[in-house]
Amino acid sequence: MTLSRRALAVRPSPTLGITARAKQLQKEGKDVVGLAAGEPDFDTPEHIKDAARRALGEGHTKYTPSSGTPELRAAIASKLARENQYVCAPEDVVVGAGAKFVLYLFFQAAVDEGDEVVIPTPAWMTYADMSVLAGGTPVYVRCRAEDGFALDPAKLRAAITPRTRAVVLNSPSNPTGAVYTPENLAAVARALEGTNAWIVTDDIYEHLQYGGRAFSNLLNVAPELKARTLVVNGVSKAYAMTGWRIGYAAGPRELVAAMGRIADNSTSNPGSISQQAALAALTGPQESVGAMRAQFEKRKDFITARLRSMPGVKLVEPGGAFYAFPDVSFALEASHRGERVGTSARLCEILLNDFGVAVVPGAPFDGEGHVRLSFACSMETLAKGLDRVAAGLAALS
Repeated sequence: MTLSRRALAVRPSPTLGITARAKQLQKEGKDVVGLAAGEPDFDTPEHIKDAARRALGEGHTKYTPSSGTPELRAAIASKLARENQYVCAPEDVVVGAGAKFVLYLFFQAAVDEGDEVVIPTPAWMTYADMSVLAGGTPVYVRCRAEDGFALDPAKLRAAITPRTRAVVLNSPSNPTGAVYTPENLAAVARALEGTNAWIVTDDIYEHLQYGGRAFSNLLNVAPELKARTLVVNGVSKAYAMTGWRIGYAAGPRELVAAMGRIADNSTSNPGSISQQAALAALTGPQESVGAMRAQFEKRKDFITARLRSMPGVKLVEPGGAFYAFPDVSFALEASHRGERVGTSARLCEILLNDFGVAVVPGAPFDGEGHVRLSFACSMETLAKGLDRVAAGLAALS
Protein backbone atom coordinates (compact mmCIF):
# COMPACT_ATOMS: atom_id res chain seq x y z
CA MET A 1 0.00 0.00 0.00
CA THR A 2 1.32 3.46 -0.92
CA LEU A 3 0.19 7.01 -0.32
CA SER A 4 -0.19 9.65 -3.01
CA ARG A 5 2.62 12.04 -3.86
CA ARG A 6 0.38 14.85 -2.66
CA ALA A 7 -0.08 13.31 0.78
CA LEU A 8 3.63 12.63 1.15
CA ALA A 9 4.57 16.17 0.08
CA VAL A 10 2.42 17.97 2.64
CA ARG A 11 4.03 18.89 5.94
CA PRO A 12 2.30 18.60 9.32
CA SER A 13 1.32 21.90 10.90
CA PRO A 14 3.97 22.95 13.44
CA THR A 15 1.43 25.09 15.30
CA LEU A 16 -1.05 22.24 15.72
CA GLY A 17 1.75 19.83 16.56
CA ILE A 18 3.25 22.01 19.29
CA THR A 19 -0.19 22.85 20.68
CA ALA A 20 -1.04 19.14 20.84
CA ARG A 21 2.30 18.39 22.54
CA ALA A 22 1.71 21.14 25.10
CA LYS A 23 -1.78 19.82 25.87
CA GLN A 24 -0.40 16.32 26.28
CA LEU A 25 2.19 17.57 28.77
CA GLN A 26 -0.56 19.40 30.64
CA LYS A 27 -2.60 16.18 30.82
CA GLU A 28 0.45 14.50 32.31
CA GLY A 29 0.36 17.08 35.09
CA LYS A 30 3.11 19.37 33.84
CA ASP A 31 2.82 23.13 34.08
CA VAL A 32 2.95 24.39 30.48
CA VAL A 33 2.12 27.87 29.20
CA GLY A 34 0.84 27.92 25.62
CA LEU A 35 1.91 30.81 23.39
CA ALA A 36 1.55 28.83 20.17
CA ALA A 37 -2.08 28.74 19.05
CA GLY A 38 -3.50 31.45 16.80
CA GLU A 39 -6.88 31.51 18.49
CA PRO A 40 -8.51 34.39 20.40
CA ASP A 41 -9.04 33.57 24.05
CA PHE A 42 -12.28 35.56 24.13
CA ASP A 43 -15.66 33.83 24.06
CA THR A 44 -17.95 34.23 21.06
CA PRO A 45 -20.19 37.27 21.72
CA GLU A 46 -23.51 36.37 23.31
CA HIS A 47 -25.75 37.73 20.55
CA ILE A 48 -24.03 35.39 18.09
CA LYS A 49 -24.56 32.39 20.36
CA ASP A 50 -28.19 33.48 20.79
CA ALA A 51 -28.60 33.43 17.01
CA ALA A 52 -27.31 29.84 16.94
CA ARG A 53 -29.80 28.84 19.64
CA ARG A 54 -32.64 30.43 17.69
CA ALA A 55 -31.49 28.66 14.55
CA LEU A 56 -31.78 25.32 16.32
CA GLY A 57 -35.27 26.16 17.51
CA GLU A 58 -36.30 27.31 14.05
CA GLY A 59 -35.09 24.11 12.41
CA HIS A 60 -32.07 25.41 10.49
CA THR A 61 -30.59 21.92 10.61
CA LYS A 62 -30.75 20.84 6.97
CA TYR A 63 -28.47 21.06 3.97
CA THR A 64 -27.89 24.51 2.52
CA PRO A 65 -26.41 25.42 -0.87
CA SER A 66 -22.75 24.35 -0.94
CA SER A 67 -21.59 27.95 -1.41
CA GLY A 68 -23.62 29.22 1.55
CA THR A 69 -27.13 30.42 2.22
CA PRO A 70 -28.40 33.29 0.04
CA GLU A 71 -28.89 35.39 3.18
CA LEU A 72 -25.32 34.96 4.37
CA ARG A 73 -23.83 35.58 0.94
CA ALA A 74 -25.90 38.76 0.68
CA ALA A 75 -24.73 39.89 4.13
CA ILE A 76 -21.11 39.29 3.14
CA ALA A 77 -21.57 41.32 -0.05
CA SER A 78 -23.07 44.14 2.04
CA LYS A 79 -20.20 43.96 4.53
CA LEU A 80 -17.62 44.15 1.74
CA ALA A 81 -19.33 47.18 0.19
CA ARG A 82 -19.76 48.94 3.54
CA GLU A 83 -16.36 48.28 5.10
CA ASN A 84 -14.05 47.61 2.17
CA GLN A 85 -15.53 49.57 -0.75
CA TYR A 86 -15.72 46.28 -2.64
CA VAL A 87 -18.94 46.08 -4.64
CA CYS A 88 -20.14 42.63 -5.64
CA ALA A 89 -23.30 40.56 -5.93
CA PRO A 90 -24.11 37.65 -3.60
CA GLU A 91 -23.37 35.37 -6.56
CA ASP A 92 -19.76 36.58 -6.43
CA VAL A 93 -19.37 35.19 -2.88
CA VAL A 94 -18.58 31.66 -1.72
CA VAL A 95 -18.82 30.52 1.91
CA GLY A 96 -16.81 27.56 3.20
CA ALA A 97 -15.88 25.65 6.35
CA GLY A 98 -13.35 28.24 7.49
CA ALA A 99 -11.14 30.65 5.57
CA LYS A 100 -8.57 27.85 5.34
CA PHE A 101 -10.97 25.68 3.34
CA VAL A 102 -11.96 28.62 1.15
CA LEU A 103 -8.28 29.09 0.31
CA TYR A 104 -8.03 25.37 -0.41
CA LEU A 105 -10.95 25.73 -2.85
CA PHE A 106 -9.11 28.56 -4.60
CA PHE A 107 -5.92 26.57 -5.10
CA GLN A 108 -7.87 23.58 -6.37
CA ALA A 109 -9.84 25.79 -8.78
CA ALA A 110 -6.94 27.90 -10.08
CA VAL A 111 -3.68 25.93 -9.91
CA ASP A 112 -2.59 23.09 -12.19
CA GLU A 113 0.44 20.80 -12.29
CA GLY A 114 3.58 22.81 -12.95
CA ASP A 115 2.08 26.18 -12.04
CA GLU A 116 3.93 28.49 -9.66
CA VAL A 117 2.45 30.30 -6.67
CA VAL A 118 4.37 33.34 -5.43
CA ILE A 119 4.28 33.72 -1.64
CA PRO A 120 5.94 36.60 0.25
CA THR A 121 7.58 35.18 3.36
CA PRO A 122 7.71 34.75 6.30
CA ALA A 123 4.22 33.40 5.71
CA TRP A 124 1.64 30.98 7.02
CA MET A 125 2.97 27.63 5.81
CA THR A 126 -0.43 26.41 4.63
CA TYR A 127 -0.30 28.59 1.51
CA ALA A 128 2.66 26.57 0.28
CA ASP A 129 1.18 23.20 1.19
CA MET A 130 -2.12 24.03 -0.49
CA SER A 131 -0.14 24.95 -3.60
CA VAL A 132 1.59 21.56 -3.50
CA LEU A 133 -1.73 19.75 -3.02
CA ALA A 134 -2.94 21.37 -6.24
CA GLY A 135 0.20 20.31 -8.10
CA GLY A 136 1.82 23.71 -7.96
CA THR A 137 5.24 24.90 -6.85
CA PRO A 138 5.63 27.57 -4.15
CA VAL A 139 8.02 30.40 -5.01
CA TYR A 140 9.11 32.42 -1.97
CA VAL A 141 9.88 36.14 -1.92
CA ARG A 142 11.67 36.86 1.34
CA CYS A 143 10.66 40.03 3.19
CA ARG A 144 13.40 41.34 5.47
CA ALA A 145 13.06 42.29 9.11
CA GLU A 146 15.27 45.30 8.35
CA ASP A 147 12.46 46.57 6.08
CA GLY A 148 9.75 45.90 8.64
CA PHE A 149 8.82 42.77 6.66
CA ALA A 150 7.45 44.99 3.89
CA LEU A 151 7.23 43.32 0.47
CA ASP A 152 9.84 44.59 -1.99
CA PRO A 153 7.95 45.19 -5.28
CA ALA A 154 11.12 44.65 -7.34
CA LYS A 155 11.68 41.23 -5.77
CA LEU A 156 8.04 40.37 -6.33
CA ARG A 157 8.25 41.28 -10.00
CA ALA A 158 11.46 39.28 -10.42
CA ALA A 159 9.76 36.19 -8.96
CA ILE A 160 6.90 36.26 -11.47
CA THR A 161 7.43 34.06 -14.54
CA PRO A 162 5.18 32.85 -17.38
CA ARG A 163 4.36 29.88 -15.13
CA THR A 164 3.11 32.05 -12.26
CA ARG A 165 -0.56 31.26 -11.67
CA ALA A 166 -1.15 33.08 -8.38
CA VAL A 167 0.30 35.62 -5.96
CA VAL A 168 -0.73 35.49 -2.29
CA LEU A 169 -0.85 38.58 -0.06
CA ASN A 170 -1.61 38.55 3.67
CA SER A 171 -1.93 41.72 5.72
CA PRO A 172 -1.93 41.93 8.69
CA SER A 173 0.46 39.02 8.50
CA ASN A 174 0.74 35.67 10.17
CA PRO A 175 3.44 35.25 11.54
CA THR A 176 5.08 38.68 11.57
CA GLY A 177 2.16 41.00 12.31
CA ALA A 178 3.38 43.20 9.44
CA VAL A 179 0.84 45.51 7.81
CA TYR A 180 1.05 46.64 4.20
CA THR A 181 0.67 50.41 3.96
CA PRO A 182 -1.36 51.93 1.11
CA GLU A 183 1.92 53.16 -0.39
CA ASN A 184 3.44 49.68 -0.28
CA LEU A 185 0.25 48.18 -1.76
CA ALA A 186 0.32 50.71 -4.59
CA ALA A 187 3.90 49.74 -5.40
CA VAL A 188 2.93 46.05 -5.31
CA ALA A 189 0.07 46.79 -7.69
CA ARG A 190 2.49 48.43 -10.12
CA ALA A 191 4.70 45.34 -9.93
CA LEU A 192 1.72 43.20 -10.90
CA GLU A 193 0.88 45.28 -13.98
CA GLY A 194 1.30 43.39 -17.22
CA THR A 195 1.05 39.99 -15.53
CA ASN A 196 -1.92 37.65 -15.71
CA ALA A 197 -1.66 35.80 -12.40
CA TRP A 198 -4.51 35.46 -9.96
CA ILE A 199 -4.10 37.55 -6.81
CA VAL A 200 -5.31 36.34 -3.42
CA THR A 201 -5.57 38.84 -0.60
CA ASP A 202 -6.04 37.06 2.74
CA ASP A 203 -7.71 39.62 5.01
CA ILE A 204 -8.55 37.35 7.95
CA TYR A 205 -6.84 39.72 10.45
CA GLU A 206 -8.49 42.80 8.95
CA HIS A 207 -10.02 43.98 12.25
CA LEU A 208 -6.86 43.42 14.28
CA GLN A 209 -4.77 46.38 13.15
CA TYR A 210 -3.21 48.73 15.70
CA GLY A 211 -2.25 52.34 16.11
CA GLY A 212 -5.61 53.61 14.86
CA ARG A 213 -4.73 52.90 11.23
CA ALA A 214 -7.51 52.06 8.81
CA PHE A 215 -7.36 48.74 7.01
CA SER A 216 -6.46 48.67 3.31
CA ASN A 217 -6.09 45.83 0.87
CA LEU A 218 -4.81 45.75 -2.69
CA LEU A 219 -8.13 46.63 -4.31
CA ASN A 220 -8.47 49.80 -2.24
CA VAL A 221 -5.45 51.22 -4.06
CA ALA A 222 -5.72 49.33 -7.37
CA PRO A 223 -9.39 48.61 -8.18
CA GLU A 224 -8.36 47.85 -11.76
CA LEU A 225 -7.07 44.47 -10.49
CA LYS A 226 -10.54 43.36 -9.37
CA ALA A 227 -11.06 41.07 -12.37
CA ARG A 228 -8.28 38.75 -11.18
CA THR A 229 -8.34 39.22 -7.40
CA LEU A 230 -9.95 37.01 -4.77
CA VAL A 231 -10.66 38.60 -1.38
CA VAL A 232 -10.63 36.02 1.46
CA ASN A 233 -11.91 36.62 4.97
CA GLY A 234 -13.93 35.01 7.73
CA VAL A 235 -15.46 35.40 11.16
CA SER A 236 -12.97 33.37 13.20
CA LYS A 237 -10.55 36.07 14.36
CA ALA A 238 -12.70 39.21 14.57
CA TYR A 239 -15.60 37.53 16.38
CA ALA A 240 -13.74 34.79 18.31
CA MET A 241 -15.50 32.12 16.24
CA THR A 242 -12.62 29.79 15.36
CA GLY A 243 -14.58 26.62 16.08
CA TRP A 244 -17.65 27.69 14.12
CA ARG A 245 -15.69 27.21 10.87
CA ILE A 246 -17.05 29.92 8.59
CA GLY A 247 -14.86 31.67 6.03
CA TYR A 248 -15.72 33.35 2.77
CA ALA A 249 -14.29 34.76 -0.42
CA ALA A 250 -15.46 37.21 -3.06
CA GLY A 251 -14.11 37.51 -6.56
CA PRO A 252 -14.71 36.99 -10.27
CA ARG A 253 -17.88 34.96 -10.70
CA GLU A 254 -16.29 32.28 -12.89
CA LEU A 255 -13.67 31.58 -10.23
CA VAL A 256 -16.16 31.65 -7.36
CA ALA A 257 -18.49 29.30 -9.23
CA ALA A 258 -15.65 26.86 -9.80
CA MET A 259 -14.80 26.95 -6.10
CA GLY A 260 -18.45 26.23 -5.37
CA ARG A 261 -18.43 23.19 -7.66
CA ILE A 262 -15.43 21.79 -5.81
CA ALA A 263 -17.25 22.34 -2.52
CA ASP A 264 -20.23 20.48 -4.04
CA ASN A 265 -17.99 17.45 -4.40
CA SER A 266 -16.06 17.67 -1.14
CA THR A 267 -17.68 19.05 2.01
CA SER A 268 -20.97 20.28 0.52
CA ASN A 269 -22.21 23.13 2.71
CA PRO A 270 -20.59 24.58 5.82
CA GLY A 271 -22.60 23.97 8.99
CA SER A 272 -26.11 25.37 8.79
CA ILE A 273 -26.13 26.57 12.42
CA SER A 274 -22.71 28.16 11.99
CA GLN A 275 -23.97 30.07 8.96
CA GLN A 276 -26.82 31.53 11.00
CA ALA A 277 -24.32 32.54 13.69
CA ALA A 278 -22.06 34.17 11.09
CA LEU A 279 -25.04 36.05 9.71
CA ALA A 280 -25.65 37.48 13.19
CA ALA A 281 -21.96 38.34 13.54
CA LEU A 282 -21.88 40.36 10.32
CA THR A 283 -25.25 42.08 10.70
CA GLY A 284 -25.45 42.51 14.49
CA PRO A 285 -23.70 44.77 17.02
CA GLN A 286 -20.02 45.33 16.32
CA GLU A 287 -18.86 46.71 19.67
CA SER A 288 -17.18 43.43 20.62
CA VAL A 289 -14.81 43.73 17.67
CA GLY A 290 -13.38 47.02 18.90
CA ALA A 291 -13.27 45.81 22.50
CA MET A 292 -11.22 42.74 21.55
CA ARG A 293 -8.91 44.79 19.37
CA ALA A 294 -8.24 47.17 22.29
CA GLN A 295 -7.27 44.25 24.53
CA PHE A 296 -5.04 42.77 21.86
CA GLU A 297 -3.31 46.12 21.40
CA LYS A 298 -2.50 46.28 25.13
CA ARG A 299 -1.02 42.80 24.92
CA LYS A 300 0.92 43.78 21.80
CA ASP A 301 2.48 46.71 23.64
CA PHE A 302 3.35 44.43 26.58
CA ILE A 303 4.94 41.64 24.55
CA THR A 304 6.88 44.17 22.46
CA ALA A 305 8.40 45.78 25.54
CA ARG A 306 9.18 42.44 27.20
CA LEU A 307 10.83 40.87 24.16
CA ARG A 308 12.91 43.95 23.44
CA SER A 309 14.15 43.89 27.03
CA MET A 310 15.62 40.39 26.59
CA PRO A 311 19.34 40.42 25.74
CA GLY A 312 20.03 39.44 22.14
CA VAL A 313 16.38 39.49 21.02
CA LYS A 314 15.39 41.72 18.10
CA LEU A 315 11.76 42.46 17.27
CA VAL A 316 9.87 44.30 14.55
CA GLU A 317 6.83 45.57 16.43
CA PRO A 318 3.71 43.90 15.03
CA GLY A 319 1.25 46.30 13.43
CA GLY A 320 -1.62 43.83 13.44
CA ALA A 321 -2.81 40.26 14.05
CA PHE A 322 -1.82 38.70 17.40
CA TYR A 323 1.67 37.38 16.84
CA ALA A 324 5.20 38.54 17.64
CA PHE A 325 8.01 37.15 15.49
CA PRO A 326 11.26 37.97 17.28
CA ASP A 327 14.71 37.29 15.86
CA VAL A 328 16.43 34.90 18.30
CA SER A 329 19.18 33.81 15.94
CA PHE A 330 21.79 34.44 18.65
CA ALA A 331 20.27 31.53 20.59
CA LEU A 332 20.81 29.11 17.70
CA GLU A 333 24.56 29.64 18.07
CA ALA A 334 24.41 28.91 21.79
CA SER A 335 24.50 25.50 23.42
CA HIS A 336 22.21 23.58 25.73
CA ARG A 337 23.55 20.73 27.85
CA GLY A 338 26.72 20.71 25.80
CA GLU A 339 25.09 20.63 22.37
CA ARG A 340 24.65 23.49 19.90
CA VAL A 341 21.00 24.56 19.61
CA GLY A 342 21.28 24.95 15.84
CA THR A 343 17.66 25.40 14.72
CA SER A 344 14.53 27.22 15.79
CA ALA A 345 12.77 23.85 16.06
CA ARG A 346 15.33 22.65 18.58
CA LEU A 347 15.07 25.91 20.51
CA CYS A 348 11.30 25.46 20.76
CA GLU A 349 11.78 21.90 22.01
CA ILE A 350 14.08 23.18 24.76
CA LEU A 351 11.65 25.92 25.76
CA LEU A 352 8.77 23.45 25.91
CA ASN A 353 10.43 20.49 27.57
CA ASP A 354 12.76 22.28 29.98
CA PHE A 355 11.03 25.60 30.63
CA GLY A 356 7.34 24.83 30.15
CA VAL A 357 6.43 27.32 27.43
CA ALA A 358 5.14 26.48 23.95
CA VAL A 359 6.15 28.73 21.03
CA VAL A 360 6.38 27.98 17.31
CA PRO A 361 9.65 27.71 15.33
CA GLY A 362 10.20 30.20 12.55
CA ALA A 363 11.60 27.78 9.95
CA PRO A 364 8.24 26.49 8.63
CA PHE A 365 7.27 30.11 7.94
CA ASP A 366 10.52 30.56 5.96
CA GLY A 367 11.83 32.52 8.92
CA GLU A 368 14.60 30.44 10.45
CA GLY A 369 16.24 32.27 13.33
CA HIS A 370 12.86 33.52 14.55
CA VAL A 371 10.11 32.08 16.72
CA ARG A 372 6.42 32.95 16.72
CA LEU A 373 4.66 33.84 19.95
CA SER A 374 0.90 34.32 20.06
CA PHE A 375 -0.52 36.96 22.38
CA ALA A 376 -4.07 35.66 21.94
CA CYS A 377 -4.13 34.79 25.64
CA SER A 378 -4.73 36.54 28.94
CA MET A 379 -2.20 39.08 30.17
CA GLU A 380 -1.45 36.80 33.13
CA THR A 381 -0.70 33.87 30.81
CA LEU A 382 1.36 36.10 28.54
CA ALA A 383 3.47 37.44 31.41
CA LYS A 384 4.07 33.95 32.77
CA GLY A 385 5.03 32.61 29.35
CA LEU A 386 7.41 35.48 28.64
CA ASP A 387 9.10 34.95 32.01
CA ARG A 388 9.80 31.38 30.90
CA VAL A 389 11.04 32.43 27.46
CA ALA A 390 13.41 34.90 29.12
CA ALA A 391 14.63 32.24 31.54
CA GLY A 392 15.15 29.73 28.73
CA LEU A 393 17.14 32.15 26.57
CA ALA A 394 19.23 33.29 29.53
CA ALA A 395 20.08 29.70 30.43
CA LEU A 396 21.69 28.98 27.07
CA SER A 397 25.48 29.09 27.09
